[in-house]
Amino acid sequence: MGNILLQETAIAIERALGADLQKITVERAVFGIFFSGVKLSNGQGGVCFTPVKEIPEAVCCPSSAKAMPLSGRLSGRSAAEYLADLEHDNILRKTLAIATLNALSATYWSRQTAHKYEITTGKDAFDDLEIPDSGKTVVIGALVPILKKLIAAEADFKVLEMDSRTLKSKELEHFAPAAEMSRYVPQADLLVITGTTLINDTLPSILEIAKPGAKIVVAGPTASMLPEAFFKYGVTILGGILVTKSDEILDVIAEAGSGYHFFGKSAERLVLQNAGTDANTCGCGCGGIC
Repeated sequence: MGNILLQETAIAIERALGADLQKITVERAVFGIFFSGVKLSNGQGGVCFTPVKEIPEAVCCPSSAKAMPLSGRLSGRSAAEYLADLEHDNILRKTLAIATLNALSATYWSRQTAHKYEITTGKDAFDDLEIPDSGKTVVIGALVPILKKLIAAEADFKVLEMDSRTLKSKELEHFAPAAEMSRYVPQADLLVITGTTLINDTLPSILEIAKPGAKIVVAGPTASMLPEAFFKYGVTILGGILVTKSDEILDVIAEAGSGYHFFGKSAERLVLQNAGTDANTCGCGCGGIC
């Protein structure tokens, strides 16, 4: 599937905004230790996880210059130019492209109030999530809120993570290497996936091997975009954020801030849920949004 989720979402944005997209520029762009973000010329903001561990050039000044050759020239570029970087090999350019896609999604929602899916703000994607009583759960990424919920429920689950050092002792009891994804993902009745899989392009391949009929949640500030493509490929719930104060959130992430610093202040939690037919069983292939 390649980058098909990002590709189809970008196409949906281009169609939704039409000629207006060409008028929108990125007024401000910020890279933080944990998150990066943009503010558009229309005031809307978007955020994306900063993939620090995937930047091999970030070791000295000369090589770091190659990591982001556009430094000093990020402001004023058109949003359309940023979207073109969704398939760029440069991971930092791709990071800002995803943040821009999220900001453009917020632009669309601010204009369009009727949707074929449910939008809820001020609520976490895990708040009402039911843990399977007898089924298996697989979590991809160190998503602390769901891990706490699973441990409290004494659930049968595995957490797949590339770096086991991100897990605490009780979580480590359920650890499995990310390389064993093909072994565990097809068994999951509930599959919870970090939004950072959008950056490294692993999300499409994960969805390909998911169990038919599984409930699939993709969560994290990175996954704060139009959800139709996700529903089409089997995702049940998309959990992200909606930026409410663009400059404030960029100031926070520029000072090494994380969700603890901006939730309820410059951003609200956002839940996007398929309101139609189950995305895994819809016969027409529309992902349950027809």
